[in-house]
Amino acid sequence: MHDRNDWMDAELVATRDYGPDIRLFEIAPAGGTLAYEPGSHINIAVEIAGQQDVRSYSLVGLPRRGVYRIAVKHVRPSRGGSAWLHSLLPGARLRITAPRNHFPLQHGASSYLLIAGGIGITPLLGMAQVLKQRGADVRLLYAAQRCRDLALAAEIEAALGERASFFISEDGNRLNLQAALSDFPTDGDIYFCGPARMLQGLREAMAALGRPQSSLRFETFGSGGLRPEESFWVRIPRLGVEVTVPPGRSMLDALDAAGVEVMSECRRGECGLCTVDVMELQGEIDHRDVFLSDHQKRENSRLCACVSRAVQGGVVIDTSWRAGQ
Repeated sequence: MHDRNDWMDAELVATRDYGPDIRLFEIAPAGGTLAYEPGSHINIAVEIAGQQDVRSYSLVGLPRRGVYRIAVKHVRPSRGGSAWLHSLLPGARLRITAPRNHFPLQHGASSYLLIAGGIGITPLLGMAQVLKQRGADVRLLYAAQRCRDLALAAEIEAALGERASFFISEDGNRLNLQAALSDFPTDGDIYFCGPARMLQGLREAMAALGRPQSSLRFETFGSGGLRPEESFWVRIPRLGVEVTVPPGRSMLDALDAAGVEVMSECRRGECGLCTVDVMELQGEIDHRDVFLSDHQKRENSRLCACVSRAVQGGVVIDTSWRAGQ
C-alpha cells in the first residue's frame, strides 16, 4: 500500500487554465517546498464519491520557491481524481507527499530526444529546461490530438525555441515516430511520457530501426486501452469475495473498497506491484499496463489491477493478501 508517513498539509494558492480541459495548479505545502529533480511527482489525497484515494501528478518545470506546480487534464470518463481537482478553488486545503522520483533524468548522453503525448509533457518540461541550461543537445517533440490539448507551450518555446516541435493530429500533422528516430544518434537517450498506445508505437518504431530498447526511458499514465471500458466482475474464491468493477473505476479501487488489500505504488501500470494471478478468465483482458511483457500479456496469467480490465465477462483471481497479516 502507499506509504502515508510523509503526508503533509498544503493549500491550493492559484490555478491557470490551458484551454477547456487542462488546468495548472500551484500548491503551497505548509512546511515549505523541497528541492526536486526533473521527473519527480507528488501524491495527492483526493476524494471520490465520499472515499479517500491517492493520485500521482508530475511536477511541472524547475522548482519554484514556495509552491509545487502540477498540470491536470480533466479526463472524461475517468476514475474521478481529475474531476475532483478541477472542482477546487484557490484556498482549498490538500494533503500531499514530498516529491518522489521514479523517472529520473540521466546525464552524460551524447544527445537527448524528449517525446510527449498530451498531458505527458508535464515531467518533460523540467528535463528540457535543465538540459538546455547544461548546454546538452536536446530536442522535444510534443504530440496532441487537438490544439486545445497542448499545455505549457509558451514555457517550452522559451526553453528550447526551434528545438521544440509541435504535432496536432486533427490538423493532419501527426507525429511520425519512425521518421523522428531515423536521424537521431544511436547513442542518444530517449525520454517519453504519454499514453500507453503511443509508447507501444514508439517501441515498435525503435524495433523497426534496430534501436536498442535500453536507450528508452519512459513514464506513462496507463490510459488508452484497446477496448472501451465496461463493467466486469472479479471473484476471489479463497476469500469468498466477488466485486463488480464499473466503468471509470479501477479493479484496484473496487477491491480496496471491498476490504481486499492489494499492494500498489505507481497506479499507472508501471511498477507491477499490484499484479494478481488470473486463475480463470471469462471474456478477454484489456492489458493497459507497461510492466508485463507482450508474452505475459498473451498468456493472460497475470494482470495489473491498477489499470487493466476484463471485457465481456470477468476474472477469477488470487492475491498475496491474507487476513491478519
